[in-house]
Amino acid sequence: MTSSTGVSLPLPGFYDPTLVPEFNRYVPYSDVEATALRMRAEHQVTLAATDRTKIALLPIDVQRTFCDPIAQLYVGGRSGTGAIDDSRRMCEFVYRNAGRITSIIPTLDTHRRAQIFHPSFWLDASDKHPAPMTEISYQDVESGVWRVNPAVAFAALGNASAIAYVDAYARHYVKELSDNGQYSLMVWPYHAMLGGNEHALVPSLHEAFFYHSVLRETTTQFEIKGGNPLTENYAITHKEVTADQTGKQIASRDTKFLEALLKNDIVIIGGQAKSHCVAWSIQGILDHIASDPTLAQKIYLAEDLTSPVVIPGVVDFSDMADATFEKIRNAGMHIVRSTDPIETWPGVASQLLSP
Repeated sequence: MTSSTGVSLPLPGFYDPTLVPEFNRYVPYSDVEATALRMRAEHQVTLAATDRTKIALLPIDVQRTFCDPIAQLYVGGRSGTGAIDDSRRMCEFVYRNAGRITSIIPTLDTHRRAQIFHPSFWLDASDKHPAPMTEISYQDVESGVWRVNPAVAFAALGNASAIAYVDAYARHYVKELSDNGQYSLMVWPYHAMLGGNEHALVPSLHEAFFYHSVLRETTTQFEIKGGNPLTENYAITHKEVTADQTGKQIASRDTKFLEALLKNDIVIIGGQAKSHCVAWSIQGILDHIASDPTLAQKIYLAEDLTSPVVIPGVVDFSDMADATFEKIRNAGMHIVRSTDPIETWPGVASQLLSP
């Protein structure tokens, strides 16, 4: 027998690891619900509301756009199968630890066409949009290699006469990235488009999260990010630039989300991509807890549930991602593997056994 503080649960009968790469399937909710209710009774799983040790799983951007090999921004890592392998391991981690996980908080990268990191925002001297994966530096904008598309003033802000403002803002934006030592502005292909099938979660992960919600009588807590047309938003915690050229605030740090997240005793993080949205989100958490570094000990980064952006022959962010993970390890966060029993992770056993 198991409980919410006991050993791992078995994988449910409906789970098939070979279906993880099947991205055009529907979840049989009624069958999953019936299995979860039966498992709850058979294994005496307690409800999430009764958990003494609160464990949150934060799956970052586990969406088709990053996990499907034919989608716009597939995160293959150096192996070429990174996000698929990560998704399979995350499914199995959720199923085995569903009786312990209190809440699952998936983030959803969410975009529209007219955003500063999309091709439509920019034009060259021949009025052509940049190709995806083009980097735009401050020097490129200053020298006229790239300029703002006048049409985005209306498309992004709903004000066709605001082009002078948008043009000045774009110069300010790329300069801010440069001055702060951030990545240059990357023109990404259209991805995670709101309403598109690429915006959805990986079906097998959605199935696992639904199963957990039934098993523990809780609700999957989706967090939307990425809708501001004037800034990149890799992290769930913050936008890349938060003020315009006049100093007016255009975005703010999501302190409410961070405070709620850190009320948990254990926060487990995985998802896509290790080099971008995962790394930025972790850095955002570190910045938030700078005044109390002991909070870093709550964070567990599952290194086998995330992969870096690698586009063969174009760009490889693997080394940069590894350096970021080493930095956060040194800050007191834990680097773990999902395939290791959770009770063997540093500090977890004492948390689970505490009165």
